[in-house]
Amino acid sequence: MGQGKFVQGETIAAIATAIVPQQGSVGIVRLSGVQAVAIARTLFHAPGQQTWESHRVLYGQIRAPQTQRVVDEALLLLMLTPRSYTREDVVEFHCHGGMMAVQQVLQSCLEQGARLAEPGEFTLRAFLNGRIDLTQAESIADLVGARSPQAAQTALAGLQGKLAQPIRHLREICLDILAEVEARIDFEDDLPPLDEPAVKAQIAQVLADVEQILATADQGELLRSGLKVAIVGRPNVGKSSLLNAWSRSDRAIVTDLPGTTRDVVESHLVVGGIPVQVLDTAGIRDTTDQVEKIGVARSRQAAQSADLVLFTLDATDGWTEADQEIYQQVGDRPLIVVLNKIDLVDAEAIASLETTVNQLFSTSPPPRIVHTAAAHQQGIEHLEQAILTTVQTTNLTAANLDLAINQRQAAALTRAKIALQQVQATIADQLPLDFWSIDLRTATQALGEITGESVTESVLDRIFSRFCIGK
Repeated sequence: MGQGKFVQGETIAAIATAIVPQQGSVGIVRLSGVQAVAIARTLFHAPGQQTWESHRVLYGQIRAPQTQRVVDEALLLLMLTPRSYTREDVVEFHCHGGMMAVQQVLQSCLEQGARLAEPGEFTLRAFLNGRIDLTQAESIADLVGARSPQAAQTALAGLQGKLAQPIRHLREICLDILAEVEARIDFEDDLPPLDEPAVKAQIAQVLADVEQILATADQGELLRSGLKVAIVGRPNVGKSSLLNAWSRSDRAIVTDLPGTTRDVVESHLVVGGIPVQVLDTAGIRDTTDQVEKIGVARSRQAAQSADLVLFTLDATDGWTEADQEIYQQVGDRPLIVVLNKIDLVDAEAIASLETTVNQLFSTSPPPRIVHTAAAHQQGIEHLEQAILTTVQTTNLTAANLDLAINQRQAAALTRAKIALQQVQATIADQLPLDFWSIDLRTATQALGEITGESVTESVLDRIFSRFCIGK
């Protein structure tokens, strides 16, 4: 649903709020386009002398045009071009929540000539009409889908242009250099020689800035998709108790019987601003129980797909042969060793177990060790700090950032980086200026794709198809 499907003059309509049966006090139906106000006047009846002006709220009834049957009692918001989200006339019906009222209002709008909006079409129109650039459009989607306060703040920074501004500046520098180079190609005899040292310095600075922005890609991915953490260990070491203590809920059944957890239990948390998907897995062991076998197989799969493994040990048992077998299966993953049930052993036993773990683990440096007494909600803060430290040491920093690029933006920046490096190689090899211009044009094109100055319809389709209908 790119620019080619955006027909100037068409009026679109969609439900702009999540609709859940018997939940939600307000539901919004949004219209955008040249017929938005006309459709609203046909459907909405405002009593008294209320003025139909931009950025005013009207109170009244929505009625079916043919029968004048009252569909809903509602508020009407008018936002006329160009002071609207799409820079077109925008009308919003604020109806009662639930399903029936908003669906009936939407159907009435469609019967009056509006077209059902495609996913993301309101934001696409805002982009095509010049109200926002492509980075801001993507930030809107990120803000809607944010799973943590830090993810929301990063999306808001993008919406405010903190990514677009430096990208535009870098693109302008590339365009200026390209213009100077092409001028020498076309009018070599009429212009002074190109200041090659100055050009080399400019390209080096642009390249350094591109690499600095590109370094935020991992942080952006982490904030958007979150961290998948698997709690792994033998049966009855306290994995489910750890999940319950961490999530402050009774998500997992806890008993003294080994093998109680038969499947992967999932919980979603936020640690240091990072969304964390926690998977409590079935105890890994050999078993003849067919159901438990399936749970153990799923545990192994969860451990292998996790970004981080919490390898949980029972401090009262020490390091066992079964623990060694599990480590051989998950030791290739980033992990933290959790010594649970420390309230049941003395300091000497804990120190001995720590020494054993440090000697047995082949990683260098050895994994972080955290002490917990999950049954008594002890050690959770230390566990969270160890997770954040591990994230930071694997170059997925949890520090606050003004921006964090997504995969599409990272791909474009990578193309720009390669092109700029090629320009540097071309200059070093003393090749003609024609070769300079080829790679400079590629870098400029790639930077323009990020903000939308140069973007194809297929790219727009991919971006806006991920939006919800009504946004």
